[in-house]
Amino acid sequence: MRRLFLLVLLAGLVFGALTISVYAQQPDNAARKIVVFQEDFVNEADQSALVKEHGAEKIKHLRLINGMAVRLPPQAESALLRKAEVLRIDDDLIIQASDRPDDSGKPDNNQGSKSLPAPQPAEVLPWGADRINADAVWPLASSTFNATASGIKVAIMDTGIYLKHPDLQSNIKGQVNTINPTKSANDDNGHGTHVAGTVAAIDNDIGVIGVGPDISLYAVKVLNRNGSGWLSDLIEGLDWCINNKIQVINMSLGASSDNQSFHDAIIRAYEAGIVEVAAAGNNGATNGLVDYPARYPETIAVSAVGKNTNGSLYFASFSSSGPQVDLAAPGVNINSTYNNGYYKSLSGTSMAAPHVSGVVALVIAIKGAIMMPDDMKAYLKSSGRTEYLPGLTSYQQGAGLVRADLAAQ
Repeated sequence: MRRLFLLVLLAGLVFGALTISVYAQQPDNAARKIVVFQEDFVNEADQSALVKEHGAEKIKHLRLINGMAVRLPPQAESALLRKAEVLRIDDDLIIQASDRPDDSGKPDNNQGSKSLPAPQPAEVLPWGADRINADAVWPLASSTFNATASGIKVAIMDTGIYLKHPDLQSNIKGQVNTINPTKSANDDNGHGTHVAGTVAAIDNDIGVIGVGPDISLYAVKVLNRNGSGWLSDLIEGLDWCINNKIQVINMSLGASSDNQSFHDAIIRAYEAGIVEVAAAGNNGATNGLVDYPARYPETIAVSAVGKNTNGSLYFASFSSSGPQVDLAAPGVNINSTYNNGYYKSLSGTSMAAPHVSGVVALVIAIKGAIMMPDDMKAYLKSSGRTEYLPGLTSYQQGAGLVRADLAAQ
């Protein structure tokens, strides 16, 4: 009898060890997913208990879409989908910064530097801001006419912003890091800092000047040091923007595929009255297709143009194109702010989009009236100029080159 008891005990221990081993392996083959719950199933404690019951590991709640980002073993997904409380399960897509392929994924090489470059370069107006005539608007600034977009809230949804850059620091009014909420939104790549400078680099004696030099910048870090991130972090960033009454969101990022969770989050920001500007993508050398979220009708999709030595403009060969493109903007060899107080020239639709975001902020400031996203898109397209982009099709340029001076009239 004792021998039988020992055999049973041994078998139980072996079976238990196997069970623990299998469960321990689940995180290794688990995929990042977004579980979206039925609209009447909103209690977060109950949501957490439900996904845990099915072997999923919670990453974060996504209140904007009544969902949750999880790590979910493949064998558990079908079981969870059968629960009445679950509406659907989407992939947690990978999002990438929209600079040129040969520039993307390269974190700032000066991360080890703690001191600012000395001396700082003398201030110049980058050719992009000059070509869209942003500087023609600023002299109109007065006590009653906000021609530098002072106080207009623009979120840079990106790799963050270098928070101590002397050409940006006084314009940075808020920040959030949705990748790691315990850390700041300080840029560890350089991409977001570059985008921010095109929108709102300060008009001082150094570096560059942004399209709206007094715009209030908000750093929303959703991409990591390699310029990539998860859709769930972007969704959380959109939620933060809505709660903080952001007026314009610049998204110099994208993905080649979409899902309902992605689109729903963009729609929520659109319904909140936020103008969302998105880079069209850099697929010109491959399929040429416009990325998401620029492909969504709720955004303003921006393609990129460059400048020839004679001053004429051309469509950038790397830029995505298609009927979803709304406007074109300078996006080749754009000089702007970079990490650790430096400056750098980069190319991509990432560099084109912030020109439009800056113009949107100028229009909001100058018009002094609430303009819903669709109205803003129609207004900017009506003031776009195709004659400055000779020979280009509407697939490439949409309604033409964005023009700050014409939009401000």
